[in-house]
Amino acid sequence: QVQLVESGGGLVQAGGSLGLSCAASGSIFSINTMGWYRQAPGKEREFVARITQEANTYYANSVKGRFTISRDNAKNTVALQMISLKPEDTAVYYCNADGVQVRRYGSIDNSYWGQGTQVTVSS
Repeated sequence: QVQLVESGGGLVQAGGSLGLSCAASGSIFSINTMGWYRQAPGKEREFVARITQEANTYYANSVKGRFTISRDNAKNTVALQMISLKPEDTAVYYCNADGVQVRRYGSIDNSYWGQGTQVTVSS
């Protein structure tokens, strides 16, 4: 079984910075894509950023230029560095792992999610 655990959430003032991290554990051979999604109260879950095994990155327009995603393939971790935070960034942030190969010659499984970490940005 693959598990994802997020950390780093908290309360920050508008314009401030915050860093999130996520660690995947279990019998993992490789992970194709790792990413971050968020969900605010009363709203649907939305894409924030993702990064491939080759370090290609993709961002939602709302966070482009402010958030930076990175990963460590050897440790199966992904991080999200957030700067110039806005109140509208307030949400529960979820870590995602897609295209997970649990053993060298096994099939690829989709998809795994963490429990989420709360990010609150005050005005």
